[in-house]
Amino acid sequence: MLETLGYDNLSEFTDAIIPDSISMDEKLNLPSESSESETLSHLKNISERNKLFKNYLGHGFYGTIVPGVIKRNILENPGWYTQYTPYQAEIAQGRLEALLNFQTMICDITGMEIANASLLDESTASAEAMMMAYNLSKGKKDQILVSGNLFSQTLNVIKTRADPLDIKVKVSPNDKFEFSNRVFAILLQYPSSNGSLIDYSKLVEEAHSNGVIVIVATDILSLCVLAPPGDWNADIVVGNSQRFGVPMGFGGPHAAFIATREAFKRNLPGRLVGISKDIHGNPALRLALQTREQHIRRDRATSNICTSQVLLAIMSSMYAVYHGPHKLRKIAERVNYFARVFYTSLLDSGYLVESEFFFDTIKVSKKDDNIIESAAEKGLNFWDYGESIGLSFDETTTKEDLSFLIDFFGAKWIEPKANSIPKGLQRESEYLKHPVFNIYHSETEMLRYIHKLEAKDLSLNNSMIPLGSCTMKLNAVSEMVAVTWPGFSDLHPYVPKTQALGYQDLFRDLETWLAEITGFSAISLQPNAGSQGEYAGMLVIRAYHHSRGDFNRNVCLIPSSAHGTNPASAVMAGMKVVVIRCDNQGNIDMEDLKLKSEQYSDVLAAIMITYPST
Repeated sequence: MLETLGYDNLSEFTDAIIPDSISMDEKLNLPSESSESETLSHLKNISERNKLFKNYLGHGFYGTIVPGVIKRNILENPGWYTQYTPYQAEIAQGRLEALLNFQTMICDITGMEIANASLLDESTASAEAMMMAYNLSKGKKDQILVSGNLFSQTLNVIKTRADPLDIKVKVSPNDKFEFSNRVFAILLQYPSSNGSLIDYSKLVEEAHSNGVIVIVATDILSLCVLAPPGDWNADIVVGNSQRFGVPMGFGGPHAAFIATREAFKRNLPGRLVGISKDIHGNPALRLALQTREQHIRRDRATSNICTSQVLLAIMSSMYAVYHGPHKLRKIAERVNYFARVFYTSLLDSGYLVESEFFFDTIKVSKKDDNIIESAAEKGLNFWDYGESIGLSFDETTTKEDLSFLIDFFGAKWIEPKANSIPKGLQRESEYLKHPVFNIYHSETEMLRYIHKLEAKDLSLNNSMIPLGSCTMKLNAVSEMVAVTWPGFSDLHPYVPKTQALGYQDLFRDLETWLAEITGFSAISLQPNAGSQGEYAGMLVIRAYHHSRGDFNRNVCLIPSSAHGTNPASAVMAGMKVVVIRCDNQGNIDMEDLKLKSEQYSDVLAAIMITYPST
């Protein structure tokens, strides 16, 4: 190993990587890390700077209760929290079964035929759905119609991802959509961002009659009582599984999902778990459809998604396994009941409420222009629409919370008289009928099921793992303990900055350290995966060239030894990939690099190098 790096012995290697300013004694006795108790004390202080208000902000992020058996035996268990989508199915049958449960859960709840093993977040999943629909149109159309009631974070990512590929994003109210021959897809939010429930069935018929693909961003808890998009013929359904036992964590990470028709499975991004048979005829789980993965397709890839939020997808699937379809429906009905009580109580007190049809979110006109500030003084956060405010209820809402809220508005508790879900949008189809979702409802049964799956896997609490080193790690206990503290886990991403001072401390520290380590001036913490970091970097390079008027610079040089996400990320950023030859050890052929650089000098935008080499 040392010889391949150009060093004769360990001492020479040590001298090279540790600065000369450090003495030999210091080299041999580097300062130890802080003790675990010191680290935890420091993190506790940071956590306490985040103020926990009662949040009714919604907009894609909601309070949830993590069942203790899942928190202790998955989130806090290194046999589970070191896992990701595996490259070696034979040593990962446990987590693959949990991911198959996730796929089954998503298919059942959305009413679709096939789903993948999770994506990064709802916004990214929506962008992947847009790309999927665009590729299905084979580039013959270039417009997507987006509902004006889409979550803002999703709309922003859609616009960012569309721009390099010259996809035109047209935002308008649903009833103002114009289906020209340039439109390849529409994107709807169900329920809408303001909480209202809209029957999209006629709009879907119109879209299909014009050869347009229908994408729906939805909320899986609401689908336990709402008619799923599959019932009204949506083509692609995306969303977030955060409400199924994954804390908000100031915005993520969470496990998103994407589901579609069987006919579109070859265009589905990310990973897909399938059932096969081993040489003895026994059922075995594997990763299916790998030939369309980006690490094989490279610059022909339609997505740069490599891995997925496996730990969090497993948590949400186990939430469904533990509760089962009947308990999930009860949780959804309880959330809806609280929203209906609030709606009825405010109407009785003369408030103007926007929609009579809703699941968990109420939009109400302001009687007091200072209501946001007055609420904050009482430890409450509402969504500010300007002339109106929004309140979203969730699994963590209690009767005491609701009573306090109704008192705050100067109203009195009035029991609801009408259903807030119109008859045509009430769920009639069954879901989660597979035995796995109907057996393990006691803590003991659930504990044994989790342990049985864990025993089928090789993870970092067993040994070193030979593949996937870029995403495999054994997190320190102090990190995993702090992750579950309410000050970190229960903070909504849209709280005022003054309520998230602890997170800002963390961000500033990490940005400073990473800038020092990498030698750069500034660092962005925005990308939610390595592949998204590559993509963000390519967008920065593209924007730099455009700022100088160099709109023709669109070639990216990438070594043949590079990870498959590299060319995929470049193509998604609107670049054309030119491959540089490498030797058998992955080293760049410098002559070929020089030749290609000269050949494409007028249009060359970037070179993407992995350091150390892949």
